[in-house]
Amino acid sequence: MDKMLYVAMTGASQNALAQKAHANNLANISTTGFKRDLEQARSMPVFGDTFPSRAYALTERPATDFSGGALQETGRDLDVAVGGNGFIAVQTPDGGEAYVRTASMNVDALGVLRAGNGLPVMGNGGPIAVPPDEKIEIGMDGTISIRGLGQAPNVMAQVDRIKLVNPDVKTLTKGLDGLIHTSNGQPAPADAAVRVESGFLEASNVNAVEEMTSVLALSKQFELHIKMMSTAKEGDEAMARVLQI
Repeated sequence: MDKMLYVAMTGASQNALAQKAHANNLANISTTGFKRDLEQARSMPVFGDTFPSRAYALTERPATDFSGGALQETGRDLDVAVGGNGFIAVQTPDGGEAYVRTASMNVDALGVLRAGNGLPVMGNGGPIAVPPDEKIEIGMDGTISIRGLGQAPNVMAQVDRIKLVNPDVKTLTKGLDGLIHTSNGQPAPADAAVRVESGFLEASNVNAVEEMTSVLALSKQFELHIKMMSTAKEGDEAMARVLQI
């Protein structure tokens, strides 16, 4: 069978994978803190008994766009977003550490400060626990201060500080859980220069127009690959008829 069929097939399969990536980006356009996934494929020459005149489509390791999204004001004290570069550390279910750009936090029944996804927010010595309070404030450096029950309005006590990190984005990867992880699995060191904005959430960095344009372009390419596969099939049938004669 002509290698053209396999070449077209690899192109169509990579187009389908790319469309899934862009469709997932579009589905998360309103997800706070979402970072869009990038897709990329390159041509790989086919070597063998013939000249390397054909090329297969080969998927390269997908990457993530870590650029920041727009900050949306909510006015809620426990809504925080990183201003500039950096991430907020949270504890994963396996006890490890992952990172998010924004968090709509809340305090659970046990007093543990949790991000909007339910994961505990990390502090200087582990997950942050907040005593019963009447008011909670978060400073630009991540410091958590509370006014205890029955305390005067001007009495604020510092409880802990959110762990803020700023590793090189080249050392980060987005896991299947949607969280950001370090490539080597080791916790990133805290960075005192990272700042957060209280009362804000970071929007998704997905550009709807760009994603839709990419989906339409990939759809046209997919149709072209299918036509090439049909052409290869017709050529094989024609050659079979010639051999029968």
